[in-house]
Amino acid sequence: MREVYQEQLGELAEELASMSAMVGTAMERATKALLEADLELAERVIEDDTQVDEARARAEEHAFGLLALQAPVAGDLRTVISTIHTAEDLERMGDLALHVAKTARRRHPNAVLPPDVQPYFAEMGRIAVKLAGRARDVIQTQDVEAARGLEEDDDEMDDLHRHLFTVMMSPEWEHGVAAAVDVTLLGRFYERFADHAVSVARRVVFIVTGKMPNA
Repeated sequence: MREVYQEQLGELAEELASMSAMVGTAMERATKALLEADLELAERVIEDDTQVDEARARAEEHAFGLLALQAPVAGDLRTVISTIHTAEDLERMGDLALHVAKTARRRHPNAVLPPDVQPYFAEMGRIAVKLAGRARDVIQTQDVEAARGLEEDDDEMDDLHRHLFTVMMSPEWEHGVAAAVDVTLLGRFYERFADHAVSVARRVVFIVTGKMPNA
């Protein structure tokens, strides 16, 4: 019975790892759609978001089933409860990629981003995809040090996000209020995506150590 239970916990982790891969792919495609004004790719991200929602529902159903049928305690209870919260974080990451794609669709056929900020978003997209991949890895390996290492990539994202405001507040900004609003919102989407990836990693640390890292 115990062996079967551990297998079920392992399956739960794989469901979350799969979600991490899905939201990473979504953000990669959304960023490409944003930078290249690719309507078809934006539509694909929007359509595929339902798969992320369904994956969260399955993970939560699986987790609640284990709570009801196995009555886990100690470390196993931490794992199941953390799974529920992690699935929520991952779904929100998918939603943030969705928002990026919807912005690209809304402005099509025009480009959303002025040329002088496009390199920043290309880099923010790269970091976001990297964070999703690293989150997937730490879910699978439960490597505490690797989980803590996500903070460094998040710091890099925060630096880029802050620099966007420097660009927009510069006297040289000549793209108007509408473009500034788009850039502000999009920057926030990427920053929050990274924050949720770090939250996933922190929950892995909690599962392994029993202690939630300081925010």
